Amino acid sequence: MQITQGQRLPLSSIGISDRLTIAVSIQSNHEIDVACFGLDAQSKLSDDRFMVFFNQPSAPADAIRLNGPGQFEINLAALPATIDRMVFTAAIDGAGAMKDISSSRFVISGPGAPSAATCEFSGSTFSVEKAIMVADVYRKGGEWRLQANLQGFSEGLGALVRHFGGEVDDEPAPVSPATTAPPPVQATFSLEKKVAAQAPALISLAKKAQISLEKNNLTAVKAKIAFVLDASGSMNGQYSRGRVQEALNRLMPLAVAFDDDAELDVFAFGAKPVQLSPANLSNYANYIDTDHGGWRKWDVGQRINDEPRAMRMVMDYYSQAGNKTPVYIIFISDGGVHQNREITQLMIEASRRPFFWQIVGLGGRGYGILERLDDLAGRVVDNCSFFAMDDLHDLTEDALYDKLMKEFPAWLKEAKSKGIIG
Repeated sequence: MQITQGQRLPLSSIGISDRLTIAVSIQSNHEIDVACFGLDAQSKLSDDRFMVFFNQPSAPADAIRLNGPGQFEINLAALPATIDRMVFTAAIDGAGAMKDISSSRFVISGPGAPSAATCEFSGSTFSVEKAIMVADVYRKGGEWRLQANLQGFSEGLGALVRHFGGEVDDEPAPVSPATTAPPPVQATFSLEKKVAAQAPALISLAKKAQISLEKNNLTAVKAKIAFVLDASGSMNGQYSRGRVQEALNRLMPLAVAFDDDAELDVFAFGAKPVQLSPANLSNYANYIDTDHGGWRKWDVGQRINDEPRAMRMVMDYYSQAGNKTPVYIIFISDGGVHQNREITQLMIEASRRPFFWQIVGLGGRGYGILERLDDLAGRVVDNCSFFAMDDLHDLTEDALYDKLMKEFPAWLKEAKSKGIIG
């Protein structure tokens, strides 16, 4: 089916449901950067992970994937409800204008619907424009629709990022033809922007977390984040005063930064461990008092602490995936630890797997082996760190992020060198 500029139609009318491919082919002597911007209902790039381009070839859950020059695969069912529109763009990298392009097109297809719709275009409709918004796939009335956009844009990829509410690095100064060409514009992923749309109360924390991540060169790291909570009776004061909820709030920006799904996996333990619901930007507020009926009702058995059972549950859960994705485990305890031998054996076993344990002592004493894990012999890599505080308010938010990130970078480097993580 041939379509023309401005034409709109439901994807269902061309035999496409959840999965589709969009191929953008630009005939030009210039270098062309093709990108997809996943936008919210306000047509803004509120989550930078859904800008898919040469430097970030896939979105979370592979909802959008760049498989080759101009070749996008989209799984509409995997897109979160916050993504309302995808705009596919083409931009000239360097000098030149879109008037110089020759016969070009985009093709949309799907399983059982090869070349379902094709739109042909050339440079005759453009003049000084350096970019084109080629096509849009958007939600309307409960269904996905296609628009052949073909709207020219006066500047290049960096200007498109700014137009959609994103941020770009400062563009390099021009260089002479005899020198190496400057690198293409790259998006600067802002943790603040990622949380602003869904959780504006976390913006201040996101800014501080971003600073710590940048200082430790961790902004590009992808990892799962686990939050393991001592729910023994001696922790009641920490829960009732809201300190555990505050700790979860402070961890949410790290989960958004590290995890493709922007989720914090949460576990609690007394005499037995339990896995709770993942915490995310939609449910984090009052999570401790509401999830699974709230902390007083968590099914952790007798309110005593059995750390080894909790550690084993967490390790078994992440081992099911069978991959080498790093797992950063933040383990909260108020002490009273006595199963030194069991914990030692578990940490030696864990050192062969992609698990880093950050033990945080909170308002307790008698941390036992938890305090000595940094110096534990027999491990493949140093996979543990410990610090304690009487009260969460003893540390500023900035200082807490710095402590949490202090030993994680060194573990990442060592674990990668030994093939423990990918």
